[in-house]
Amino acid sequence: MTDVSELATDLLQSAYDQIGDRAAERDTETERSMSSTVNAFNALYGTNLTEEQGWMFMVFLKAARAKGGRVRVDDYIDGSAYFALAGEAAIKSRR
Repeated sequence: MTDVSELATDLLQSAYDQIGDRAAERDTETERSMSSTVNAFNALYGTNLTEEQGWMFMVFLKAARAKGGRVRVDDYIDGSAYFALAGEAAIKSRR
């Protein structure tokens, strides 16, 4: 990521790569752990979060972390990936 004019594209490419890498790290086909996560959270706390809301929670977590201190590129890469996964969940659930 050296050319400033291509940073956004690089960040998005890294987010895309990361989604695939996380699946490979966990020996699964895809990184789609949020459904299990919100199901467990809902059972424990009696809430009714959706998969989309779970991913959006992660987007806001990364946004909150990114607002201060030194720039950590990881916050923007993860945030981009989580936002894409939230969109995927929204599309699947609202068809």
